[in-house]
This record gives sequence, C-alpha cells and structure tokens, in this order.
Amino acid sequence: MIAIIDYDAGNTFNVQKALQHIGLDAVLTADRDTILAADGVILPGVGAYASAVSVLRERGLIEAIHEVVDRNIPLLGICLGMQLLFDESEEYGPTPGLGIIPGTVKAIPSNLGLRVPHMGWNQNTLCRKDSVFSDVADKYTYFVHSYYVDTDSQYITTTADYGIQVPGIVEKGNVYGMQFHPEKSGNVGLDLLRTFGNIILKK
Repeated sequence: MIAIIDYDAGNTFNVQKALQHIGLDAVLTADRDTILAADGVILPGVGAYASAVSVLRERGLIEAIHEVVDRNIPLLGICLGMQLLFDESEEYGPTPGLGIIPGTVKAIPSNLGLRVPHMGWNQNTLCRKDSVFSDVADKYTYFVHSYYVDTDSQYITTTADYGIQVPGIVEKGNVYGMQFHPEKSGNVGLDLLRTFGNIILKK
C-alpha cells in the first residue's frame, strides 16, 4: 500500500487516480501510523511553500516524513512535494524545508525571455544512467512551476532546459523527487509511477 500524504496540497486526488489506474493500492491520509505502515509514501504538492510547511507542521507530518526516511521506506515527492524535501525555499523570503536533500528552492529567473511559470511539456535529459528512472531519457513530461531546486549534481537524475537547467528528477537513497507532474504526463508519467511501484516491491 502507498500512503499519499494529505495536507491539502491540491493534486492529491489526481495522483491517487493515476496510481489506481496502474494497479497500485493507494490511500490518502494524514495519519502518522498509516503513513509509517505503508510500503511507500508520496508527498504531492501544488501551492505555496511556506503554507505547505505550516500545514505539515500543524498535522505532525514533518516528524512522520523524517521517520519514513529513517525507516528506509521509499518516498517520492512530486512538484511542491519535491521542493519540500530540500533545505529551504526563497519563495516570499527564506522558509526552512524538510532538509532531507541538500539544496535551495529558487525562483526561475525572470530575465530569460521565457514565461514564468514554466508550464507545459519539456524534455528530460538524463544525468545518471544508473538510475531506475533512466527510461525517461529524452522523453517529455508536464511541468507547472515558478521555482526550481538548486542542488548538487550528485542528486540530479534528469534536467529540463528552460533557460536554466531545471532538475526534473532527483534522488538520494530511498528518497526521490519529480519536479514535473507524472500524473499529468500521460503514459510516460504512468511508467515513472510504475517504476516507483517496482522500487517498493523490491524493498
């Protein structure tokens, strides 16, 4: 069973429907015990960084997420959920994140001659050939975001070119993140979710 962390993050039901579509059992929950009993955990997200951190804290979910990592339960962050995995965000002033992966969430520069938010299909360039997500190389996924993660290259699995190199997938141990929305990325996105399901099965 996959626990989708419920913190009023916007895209939770679409993620749940995508998982069910590919035959993965998923429950939307804010219950600590249910999350820690799951085979895998997804932290979704659409919205503002600071308010997301605030809701996670109010529901006691920050500690639960850290315990998920400590127990080596596979964890996948999606969009804002991926950004929350990092040390902090500069959105509307510095806001501490979960500090699971080193790095800072920064605004996409406004002087690139490109529309912000970065919205639409973009191609993934593979940076780590040894990744379980290597099949996404050169394929397109759907992005909707105004901020990107600035992190060390050792954590970056794919990038997308948007005037800057935007990390599309990140990895650290049992923790994974996708800046794009796999649940909105057609068959490519479903295949990525299947791969996450396979990671869980092999645990």
